[in-house]
Amino acid sequence: MGSMAVMISLFGAIALLLFGLSQVKEGVTRAFGIKLRTGLARGTSGSLRSFASGFVATVALQSSTATALMIASFVEKGLVQARMAQVVLLGANVGTAVTAWIVSRGVDWLSPLLILAGVILHRSGRSSAQQGGGAALVGIGLMLLSLHLLGIATEPMRASPALAAFIGLLDGALPVALLFSAVLAFLSSSSLAVVVLILSLSTTGILSSSLMIALVLGANLGGAVPPVMTTLGAPASTRRVTTGNLLVRAIGCLIALPVASTFASYLQTSPIPAENLPVDIHLAFNVALAILAWPLSSVLSNIMLKPIPDEPKPESGPRFLDEKALATPVIALSGATREVLRVGDLIESMLIHTMDAFNRNDLDQLRDIEKLEGEVDRLQQEVKIYLSRLGANGLDGENGRRSIVIIDYAINLEHIGDIIEKGLAEQVVKKVENGLKFSEEGYQELKSLFDLTIDNLRIAQTIFVTRNADLARHLVEVKVNVRHMEKRSSERHLERLRHGRADSLQTSSLHLDMLRDLKRVNAHIVSVAYPILDESGLLSESRLVSE
Repeated sequence: MGSMAVMISLFGAIALLLFGLSQVKEGVTRAFGIKLRTGLARGTSGSLRSFASGFVATVALQSSTATALMIASFVEKGLVQARMAQVVLLGANVGTAVTAWIVSRGVDWLSPLLILAGVILHRSGRSSAQQGGGAALVGIGLMLLSLHLLGIATEPMRASPALAAFIGLLDGALPVALLFSAVLAFLSSSSLAVVVLILSLSTTGILSSSLMIALVLGANLGGAVPPVMTTLGAPASTRRVTTGNLLVRAIGCLIALPVASTFASYLQTSPIPAENLPVDIHLAFNVALAILAWPLSSVLSNIMLKPIPDEPKPESGPRFLDEKALATPVIALSGATREVLRVGDLIESMLIHTMDAFNRNDLDQLRDIEKLEGEVDRLQQEVKIYLSRLGANGLDGENGRRSIVIIDYAINLEHIGDIIEKGLAEQVVKKVENGLKFSEEGYQELKSLFDLTIDNLRIAQTIFVTRNADLARHLVEVKVNVRHMEKRSSERHLERLRHGRADSLQTSSLHLDMLRDLKRVNAHIVSVAYPILDESGLLSESRLVSE
């Protein structure tokens, strides 16, 4: 086989691996994206749970970069502590190493079966979850197939004088080898792809153990760069997370590289199978790095405050309502959409603060509610004025409909803010100041409804941007569940009253008021789905049963 044919086969196999990785990520995101994001946001109450959350999310998404960007966005919103975010990324690093270890276990014979099952599931699936799961199976099958093709493509390299000379140069300059591998990982945005390539080359017998170690270290270093580059324009809290992860990997490489030759001598005499040595080194490095860096996560978070300080807080008010964009309706509507998403984020913060105050009996959590509500009112008013000016000269059909949807969603979010400030927050204040205690059953019912409301708001934000009809249908179905939850909770509460439960007697009006307000909040949230369902012909005009 000619050298050109070998290179085409090699790059084609690598491209197939990267495509398979992207298919897995997109499929899992489509099937379980909301659950993954919610689980990642909630699974950071302790170090062990944070590590496990990062590990699971990365194994599912096949991308530590995706996990890094998600957890960084949660830090920006104040949902996750910076220290816990660093622990999540340690788990993500181990997750991607475990993935490489699993796919190298000689299971490429499963590839045709997984692709067949994935195509059938994707084509026959009626829901987004089924279609996404099918796409993920196809992606895993393509990854395994690419490993087989990489093995075939690299076999002729065993006798290549040019490659032998190049490998010899790298073997004599391990720091250069590390940087070379890091550049490959950065360009491919995947440390996993580079480790798999190293694995394929190692089967030809042309890589020494010390060179394998240097190349694997470089893959780990380069894999931490894409999240840093992606978040360069993000707030300081986000950049500190991704840069801190890069710093941890860089320090790990600086410690490991000088002892690479010594460790390589040990590997040559150890019983570890040589054919899977790169993925074993990859896993060992990330596990060792997690063990060493885990206790120092707080120190790392504090250290990152110095090189990346908090930027001056911008003045309140709209950020994306560009006056110059009014001449281009599509751009103006895009800016208005981003501004309303900010309003949704403010509402989410209000709900989370109120829920935390309710759970912890801590009124300090409510101190920013009034300020947040004022910002919500101001932003929705600015959006309405901006879009009214945009429509002054008339908008075509699609742009006109989009403008109305944006205004309706902004108004509904503003109503939610009013309910939180004047309803839920005041009810929590009564609970704390009067020392009231709900029955355990009543408390769990309200807590579950709080959690569901926050999840529904996040889904609504996604629907508002993507206009996904399947998500819209799901959200409307959840509204029915909320109505049933509210009804069952009210009935159970009244039943406890009939049995003379003292704790239920004390909190009776409070319990019912909070149920009513959470139901009202959900009704406003679900409103974002109606225009999409109406356009798809999936919305009836009345819930009345026909005679």
